[in-house]
Amino acid sequence: MAIRKIATVGNPVLRQEAKRLTREELLLPETQRFIDDLVETMLDANGAGLAANQVYTPIQVCALHVKDNPRYPYKPNIPLTILVNPELTFLTEETFLNNEGCLSVPNLRGDVPRFVHIRVKAWDRHGELIDREVKGLTAGTYQHETDHLFGKLFLDRVQDTHSLTTWADFERFHQKAFVERATALVARFGS
Repeated sequence: MAIRKIATVGNPVLRQEAKRLTREELLLPETQRFIDDLVETMLDANGAGLAANQVYTPIQVCALHVKDNPRYPYKPNIPLTILVNPELTFLTEETFLNNEGCLSVPNLRGDVPRFVHIRVKAWDRHGELIDREVKGLTAGTYQHETDHLFGKLFLDRVQDTHSLTTWADFERFHQKAFVERATALVARFGS
């Protein structure tokens, strides 16, 4: 396994729509090694998720994992999940404002409207079907990572640019209010 370099905003690879994989491509040893590297890179960077094109490989694979994450102490835990060729369906029109950051957009955060209830269909790393409903703050994490696979950054979804802030100023001026909103959302949906 290896820790890979993470592309940052401005790099064209982040704006590419990632290529869907066939089951045969997914099961190749080099693809499985890549998934291991993706997970190791995400964990090393304390990310809640990481998409393949963020590490210069535009294929439709992303990893999600939250376990008492120091960057996101308010996020509910998400077991290590690999999504291949994910498709999201929004099961409600209700949204919440999620204050997001991104490993590819260093030191910047902003408010992004995210749907509170989604359905995720994808393969896992072995080509087995994942078909689940996800709610609350966790649904925002799934939407953020899937966006990457279609060339979208959270910056593209920020509706009010006044919400953009550095990490330090988020912690100083905005974190308390956001954590109160996030805690209420987690209490409502359990995730």
